[in-house]
Amino acid sequence: MLRKLKALGFSANLSYALGFASVIGSIIVWLTQGGTDGGEAGAAGERLGIFVGLWAPTFMAIGNGIDNLSDTK
Repeated sequence: MLRKLKALGFSANLSYALGFASVIGSIIVWLTQGGTDGGEAGAAGERLGIFVGLWAPTFMAIGNGIDNLSDTK
């Protein structure tokens, strides 16, 4: 799977950048969707922010996997 991603041009640096963007995006979602407010709207914003933030480890793991691939088949 990682070899196919690498063949499609998905680099480790792109994956790391997406991971960091996910963290920044989760903070933005949390702030704009009412995560600082109490109540139902605040809880929904908080859950959405956490969901977006959980993408970061996945992107980082994909980047690490692509970095560790050898160039031989």
